[in-house]
Amino acid sequence: MKNLLRAILAGYGAKKIGGGRCGCIGTIVVFLILYWLLGYVFKVF
Repeated sequence: MKNLLRAILAGYGAKKIGGGRCGCIGTIVVFLILYWLLGYVFKVF
């Protein structure tokens, strides 16, 4: 369940941050960075 929530949050953030100017590759890179960072956040909680 945590991984699903983590993926949804990372996807939403990637769409907001990298969706406009960066294109598809930029969105994927932002998604991967956010997914990695959210992994640390969910370990704390």
